[in-house]
Amino acid sequence: MKYRPSRRAKRLGLATAAVLVVAGMNAPWLIRFGSEQYHQWNINRPVYKAQNGLWQVVDVPEKYKINTIHAALLHTGKVLLVAGSGNDAEQFKAKTFRSVLWDPKKNTFKNIPTPKDMFCAGHTQLPDGKLLIAGGTQRYETLEGDVEKAGGLMIVSNENPDKPMTLPKGTKFKGNKSGKTFVTQQSLLVPRAKKVTDPVTGDAKVTARQARIYVEAQEKGRKHATGDTEQYTVLGLKGQDRENVYGIANKLSFDKKDFQGIKESYEFDPVAERYIAVDPMEDARWYPTLTTLEDGRVLSVSGLDDIGEVSKKVELYDPATKKWRTLPKERYFPTYPGLFLADQGKIFYSGTSSGYGPADQGRVPGLWDWRTDKFQKIPGLSDPDALETSMAVLLPPAQDQRYMVLGGGGIGESSKVTDKTRIVDLKADKPRFTDGPRLYAPVRYPSSVILPDDTVLTTNGSGGYRGYSDSDVLKAELYNAKTNTSRSVADPLVGRNYHSGALLLPDGKVMTFGSDSLFADEANTKPGQFEQQIDIYSPPYLFRDSRPELRDGSDTPQSVKLGGKAEFQSKDADQIQEVRLIRPSSFTHVTNVEQRSIALEFEQTAEGVEVTLPEDPTLVPPGYYMVNVLDAEGTPSEAVWVHVPVAAPGEVRS
Repeated sequence: MKYRPSRRAKRLGLATAAVLVVAGMNAPWLIRFGSEQYHQWNINRPVYKAQNGLWQVVDVPEKYKINTIHAALLHTGKVLLVAGSGNDAEQFKAKTFRSVLWDPKKNTFKNIPTPKDMFCAGHTQLPDGKLLIAGGTQRYETLEGDVEKAGGLMIVSNENPDKPMTLPKGTKFKGNKSGKTFVTQQSLLVPRAKKVTDPVTGDAKVTARQARIYVEAQEKGRKHATGDTEQYTVLGLKGQDRENVYGIANKLSFDKKDFQGIKESYEFDPVAERYIAVDPMEDARWYPTLTTLEDGRVLSVSGLDDIGEVSKKVELYDPATKKWRTLPKERYFPTYPGLFLADQGKIFYSGTSSGYGPADQGRVPGLWDWRTDKFQKIPGLSDPDALETSMAVLLPPAQDQRYMVLGGGGIGESSKVTDKTRIVDLKADKPRFTDGPRLYAPVRYPSSVILPDDTVLTTNGSGGYRGYSDSDVLKAELYNAKTNTSRSVADPLVGRNYHSGALLLPDGKVMTFGSDSLFADEANTKPGQFEQQIDIYSPPYLFRDSRPELRDGSDTPQSVKLGGKAEFQSKDADQIQEVRLIRPSSFTHVTNVEQRSIALEFEQTAEGVEVTLPEDPTLVPPGYYMVNVLDAEGTPSEAVWVHVPVAAPGEVRS
């Protein structure tokens, strides 16, 4: 007998067909919805988190969102986020400079008045816990074709041996031949002339002293450019000053104008929560590196100066006097060079950098004795032409003096990019780089963070310059310094390339910030937007059954001299297997020369543990540190802060 469907079956069939038609039309959405639901279920499983960790988004109120360019962990446990003008020319013109202080524990925020444009400054931790910030932005880059006023370098001479001459911003120089007028973009101090008297004849010889300044034409238009060397009269000066002070300039043109730096320096006080102006540097700097030395003084090198050239001057900051002084010998490094305090007080240059400098100058890694300016090159680096925008890290524990260079690309907008990691042991008789395990992908701008368990988290980056062609890499991995192996962990939530970074927090988590893609699509047609989202990564060790406890009996961090001892309380003393002393990070532009993890000797006590600090100040430069204890599984405690003061001369070995 032939089957005939009932009316109810017909209705069900029609309804089902309609659903299938709709589902077919929306299949991609349904697939995406299902995939996302499964992904969220999978990454939140306890077994997954215990193996791979977990990423979460920080809830940042709108009024505290900034283009974070720099981030530093302070001894109060708060993080200073610095944008300055945030790579936004309109904010720069409006003199809108931003800093935000974030408390990760309470997730509270505070806007900090920011006196200068600290965009692309250098920064480092000081012995008393303040953060030194030096340099920043004087003017933004203007590409050829967009330049509206002719400009360039003016050399200003002073022939008066009796007094220096200060010329305020806006001083006008008029050409003696052309009659064209150019204006200074900042104030200038020209030293008094040098006068030498012959002891026999009594005759005096006067030699003019000079200073340089960037000038722009008073008016727009190409007719105001010059093509010849010319002497200029300083308008507004009278009498002998008019005769003694003058300018000389070569071609003042419409060529591309590079970024220019500033000389200003500040200390950020974590307790008062404000910037305090200190002595300015001699050279203006944009993209400099600051490195704290074993005695607490700070080296400042590289950076674009006040006319957009890479500075070769080496300056030394003394936090006791708040003054800078320039060293007699110069040394060239590309901008944001990776310079680490190493054994015997020498500086290890990893070869890493970010931004500016020729391909054939200052690119070779080595050991630099800044006191004598001797430089020992270190060979063996693979992909040596892919060091720009690479990351460098002092592998844990710092006593081993092993450094790793990760990823990187070619100079400027080069398409060259590498997935190599390269390791060098500075304690070897003849230090030489060898390759470590490959990264998750060839990337520029990877961010690497030392964790308390002697692993290194590396995350993000992009395959192209500033994320060109939608090339952000959403990958992360953990490198085990003990086994020289890497493994993948949970994927980051957003892409991060140029102007991004990461740092360790006291609770053992990692924050990531920033990203500044030029374009937002694969075809490079849509302008990119700065990534203001802050994320938190909880490593796998935070998803174990328990973690050891560590407490300090006082309200303020203990002060512990090098070679000295400190006691901490812990109910888990019998479980403690290792202790680490970790310096708080200060990160920008793939550069974090602060972070280091030092293994500490320890003994169990009735109430906890007693730790002993190393005696070597080049291993433990003065300042605030986090102390973590670890159990047999490598699970770290939350950190307790200690303060390591500057060692007195002769008090410890170096």
